[in-house]
Amino acid sequence: MKKAILGKKLGMTQIFDENGKIVPVTVIEAGPCVVFQKKTTEKDGYEAIQLGFDDIREKLVNKPMKGHFAKAGAALKRFVKEIRVEDISAYEVGQEIKADVFAAGEKIDVSGVSKGKGFQGTIKRWNAQRGPMSHGSKFHRAPGSMGASSDPSRTFKNKKLPGHMGNVNTTVLNLEVAKVMPEKNIILIKGGVPGPNKGFVVIRNTVKA
Repeated sequence: MKKAILGKKLGMTQIFDENGKIVPVTVIEAGPCVVFQKKTTEKDGYEAIQLGFDDIREKLVNKPMKGHFAKAGAALKRFVKEIRVEDISAYEVGQEIKADVFAAGEKIDVSGVSKGKGFQGTIKRWNAQRGPMSHGSKFHRAPGSMGASSDPSRTFKNKKLPGHMGNVNTTVLNLEVAKVMPEKNIILIKGGVPGPNKGFVVIRNTVKA
């Protein structure tokens, strides 16, 4: 990855573009992030940087993480993520990365944890078809046939059945930065991004231009 920043989703709003059209955007509080460790090929076998975002009270951090941050001379952070970069020499421990690392018009990928929706049936979870809703049908929202009973006498793995929905790591590709407000540490992104309001996200250069 060429560059990345950690952020927090604040919600959605809309802005007007240069042609006067309304553009729906997601508001991200992006940074400032602190570089508190550099991974090197000689020591770790790969190159990456560890970023921290969002201050946290000392009582909420365990001893190993306190030592980890103290070693870098950085304040305690709530959200910690490791980012692969191409040129590790461009970063120093203790360096701050702010919202102006991205510019309007750039294509990005945004990763976050999707909203959890609990246990759901096949209709909501997999967009399955329901049965007729007339009184005599006796089949409305049930999963339906599970397969042959005699051979192979079992249900195959990965069959689309009811179960836990959401609350998984999700990445939306090829989004566009609509506007950057570095004085407020805000990035406006066209469209929606994964997760609830106040959920943490990772913004990177897109891998598919």
